[in-house]
Amino acid sequence: MNDVVIAPSILAADCGRLNEEIKEVEAATSYLHIDVMDGHYVPNLTFGVPVVESIRKATNMIFDVHLMVTNPMDFFKPFADAGADMLTFHVETVEDPDAAIDAIRKLGKRAGISIHPDTPIEKVLPYVTKCDLVLVMSVRPGFGGQHFMEESLSRIAAVRKVIDENDADTIISVDGGICDETAPRVVSAGASYLVAGSAVFSNKDHARAVKELLSCALS
Repeated sequence: MNDVVIAPSILAADCGRLNEEIKEVEAATSYLHIDVMDGHYVPNLTFGVPVVESIRKATNMIFDVHLMVTNPMDFFKPFADAGADMLTFHVETVEDPDAAIDAIRKLGKRAGISIHPDTPIEKVLPYVTKCDLVLVMSVRPGFGGQHFMEESLSRIAAVRKVIDENDADTIISVDGGICDETAPRVVSAGASYLVAGSAVFSNKDHARAVKELLSCALS
């Protein structure tokens, strides 16, 4: 399995001091998760290309851009040009996931595929070994601070099984309800890339929160 990492989600950050918030977590991790929501695929609006361009100037962290939008392929190049290192789209939002993965790779970026908790996990399994990351949503996407969905553990395990059977190095990411209690459970199920918003940014010491969450994940 890949080394376990924590990717703070700026969905839970204080946008009034976003660069400062990012600098604080940069002291504890190299990864930053950026949720892009369009108000159509999910009932919320969040960050766009100008925000990514702006924060790219402030940090060398690895930007993991999670496209929760109905037409993700239209946004691959704009976000790649803005500074994204990894682009993750939802399997439900494209007709041809293989083409989407190829389009991301042609931009020189790492390709991720995500799945909504209401979608049967079987829909994503054919693409597990073709991309760099599989993001298993453990809440219904749209808003932060939701409770972890227990059924996500078996979904993570199903993805892990495909990866192991094919000796692939695909990373399993989990997003939603990650905290001190759930972190070790998702790692045990097979995940290694944990997206955390509230658990990090609700703590006054963001860097310490990241380190403590990682410690819990490895326990």
